[in-house]
Amino acid sequence: MANPLIQTVRNLRGNPRACVYTEPLWGISMSLCLPYASVYMLALGIDDVKLGFVTTVGMLSQVVFGILGGVITDKIGRRVATAIFDVTAWSVPCLIWFFASLVDQKWAFAFFLGASVINGTLKITQNSWDCLMVEDAKREHITGIYTLVIVAGHMSAIFAPIAAVLVAHYSLVPAVRILYANAFIVMSAKIIWLYLWSHETEMGLKRKAETHGVPIRRLLAGYGGVIRIILHSRGTIFALIIGILAAIVSTINTTFWQVVVNKKLMVPATLLPIFAMARSIIAMIFLFTVVPRITRTIHLKNPLLIGFVAYGVGQTLLSTIPAPAGEAGVSTYVLLCTSLLFDGFGMGILAMLAESIVALNIDQQERSRAMAVQGMMIMLCVSPFGWIGGYLSSISRSLPFILTACILALGILVTLVHYRRQPV
Repeated sequence: MANPLIQTVRNLRGNPRACVYTEPLWGISMSLCLPYASVYMLALGIDDVKLGFVTTVGMLSQVVFGILGGVITDKIGRRVATAIFDVTAWSVPCLIWFFASLVDQKWAFAFFLGASVINGTLKITQNSWDCLMVEDAKREHITGIYTLVIVAGHMSAIFAPIAAVLVAHYSLVPAVRILYANAFIVMSAKIIWLYLWSHETEMGLKRKAETHGVPIRRLLAGYGGVIRIILHSRGTIFALIIGILAAIVSTINTTFWQVVVNKKLMVPATLLPIFAMARSIIAMIFLFTVVPRITRTIHLKNPLLIGFVAYGVGQTLLSTIPAPAGEAGVSTYVLLCTSLLFDGFGMGILAMLAESIVALNIDQQERSRAMAVQGMMIMLCVSPFGWIGGYLSSISRSLPFILTACILALGILVTLVHYRRQPV
């Protein structure tokens, strides 16, 4: 029980406990769909370029809703905003993705495009949920809390074989339809449970009182001051850059990883969740063993460098695996598993650090609006990369991952520059 993450789990109280303890339901709902999301769209007649376009439109939608996120979170409170926009961002799109395979194929693209726009409201609930989780938490627990959230997301690995069995038995499209129906039910249950278990934060009550009766347009005008706060903080600018780089890599991987593995490396669709399971298990092992040891320093220079290097090695290896002449052979699986080993560690540590660095550097008084501005800036920078990834994938399925390897190398350079005058 001396493991710091286990100690964090035992010591959580109030909203941090409610948010962390309900997060595994994300793993057995939405995370089961993700390994198949892109190939599901391809199976319904969406090509690589349209796939990238849907991703980009989703990112632009997140920019718009990200602008409103901080204001809405302050006006109606962290708890209520989380409940309302979790339904909008996840439960509603799950139904649209479900019915996309039941309509005429010429309408499928419109369904996916519409779901992507509605799913953009996740930036509101991401803002409110983050505030709900950490505003009442002790500062020294924040890194551990975000680590637990990443671990909870990876817990879908335990249920990945169920998805594989469904695809093997029913074929891809009917099986993914079942997974989206399951995601709708489980996510709805998660939303209700979190609402009943949580309470409004102290800062949330204060901001509700301060913004009561204030028009939204006046609150939006206040973003100018928030932007000045961000631009005058070296730590916040660094957190913003790290968040942008991590989000670009995550977006490209989420959209095109299953495409390159299934379409270039010829790995059967039934095995996609097994590889996702392996990556999640690897990430969880590292998060419980290695990560607590290397994140003890508050400056986080070495953990960031290790994460960027490991993830970069994994992405470079994935992009260089040769396409087999027929079905994937032993060498393909060995190289893919090696890539997953590096990806699992790098992805796990960077996802946790990107969130933690923002939370540690954000202005406490203006947390919701500052996080909304940073989220907007991140999405604005990331949004073109859905289309860029789709265009590159249409040329060569390896090119998106050469791009992510270069972005991760840029992350190493940014980290070295930021910490050049600070002690490790």
